[in-house]
Amino acid sequence: MANSFDYFIVLAEMRTGSNFLEANLNTFPGLICHGEAFNPHFVGYPNKSHILGVDLEQRTQDPLELIKAIKAQQGVLGGFRFFHDHDSRVLSIALEDPRCAKIVLTRNPIDSYVSLKIARATGQWKLTDVRRRRDSKVHFDRDEFKTHLEELQDFQVSLMNTLQVTGQTAFYIAYEDLQDVNVMNGMARFLGQSDLLEQLDSSLKRQNPSRVSEKVSNFSDISQALAELDRFNLSRTPNFEPRRGPTVPSYAAPPQTPLMYLPVRSGPEQQVLEWLAALDGVETDALIRKLNQKGLRQWLRAKSGHRCFTVVRHPVARAHAAFCRHILSVEKGGMKQIRNTLRKVYKIPLPPQGPDKNYDLASHREAFAAFLKFLKMNLSGQTSVRIDAHWASQSAVVRGFGEMLVPDFVLREEDMAAYLPALAMQVGVENPPEITDAEPDTPYALSEIYDDEIEALAEEAYQRDYLLFGFGKWSESRF
Repeated sequence: MANSFDYFIVLAEMRTGSNFLEANLNTFPGLICHGEAFNPHFVGYPNKSHILGVDLEQRTQDPLELIKAIKAQQGVLGGFRFFHDHDSRVLSIALEDPRCAKIVLTRNPIDSYVSLKIARATGQWKLTDVRRRRDSKVHFDRDEFKTHLEELQDFQVSLMNTLQVTGQTAFYIAYEDLQDVNVMNGMARFLGQSDLLEQLDSSLKRQNPSRVSEKVSNFSDISQALAELDRFNLSRTPNFEPRRGPTVPSYAAPPQTPLMYLPVRSGPEQQVLEWLAALDGVETDALIRKLNQKGLRQWLRAKSGHRCFTVVRHPVARAHAAFCRHILSVEKGGMKQIRNTLRKVYKIPLPPQGPDKNYDLASHREAFAAFLKFLKMNLSGQTSVRIDAHWASQSAVVRGFGEMLVPDFVLREEDMAAYLPALAMQVGVENPPEITDAEPDTPYALSEIYDDEIEALAEEAYQRDYLLFGFGKWSESRF
């Protein structure tokens, strides 16, 4: 049978049955699994010094060398078992390689956790003779289990996302499937093998076949711990926004002072830029801007002790600023095409030629409220209009920064006057300038139309920002 793969990886965890799976893989004449080939503490198995001539030191220095050796084996398809805490360099190599077959082995997290506790208590990690089985009742630790569960889930989500992005599939097998010879043969077919097993390898025995209630001394605590877990993620705030990139060209820094500002659009951007320029006594045009990623890295290397920061604005104030500057206005900076679409398709009552004498306070409130309702649909992926950076959720924008540079500080607009001078003093500025007041929105200020309904509409649109940044009502956070 023609083989589509050069090697394979068994993505598993401790106490999921990976030893048993490996024993059966090695029963097939055309397959060989080399144990935990990339365990940080040993190579393959605790009692081995090398795999295919590659020892621990060589493998640690260059993991690709061992992968090449496994791929180069003649007459067999080689592979290895991999856990979430193994060499992360190998994971990226294997996951992104379509010539690497992926086998994903999973087990009920409660069972794997209890089995791991017993193995640690008894020191018995494999069982070949039931007469030598060591038994122990263990204590269930709620916090320890939650950590165990989070690690498993994070690893599985990461695997799934990478496979989706790279357009690959894996062979999924559960702990309970390991006793089914037909499933094992199906896995061999997935690996391109024509040989079939008539029966499974019987050298390894299940170590703890009894019920969980018989293996845990405080079994009642398990139910309570599980009740506290949001198994189906019912409490999550839905997020349908696409991932945003780091937008490096928008970053700004003074010519000398080692501060880097990562702007969030429709925030207090102009105020911060003027403050940065004042630090070095220059105009805003002299700020370092429009860097590419290479230029940013060069700046970071050159500015030892640098600090990077961003400033977030209350969602309702930010949405109003974006609305006045880019949607309501027909002047430079206005988004003409989007404006026309919002008028014609989404029926937002915008004045055709921009605000005129008939556009009064009531008209402004009505139009802004309609825009907030549109934002809820837009940020949920329900409109044909792009999610522009000027009104994208700030949580998505800040997350995008992390792809290139993680800000040292995420400040709220109302805290700038206190924290920005302190930040400047951290990098050696003795008498930092004060922050100037922001220019009011035109033609009407938010304070003139703000009420509980406007706040509620903003919170509906920006649930994640309210949650993740801890925003309360705008009326209570004004400065």
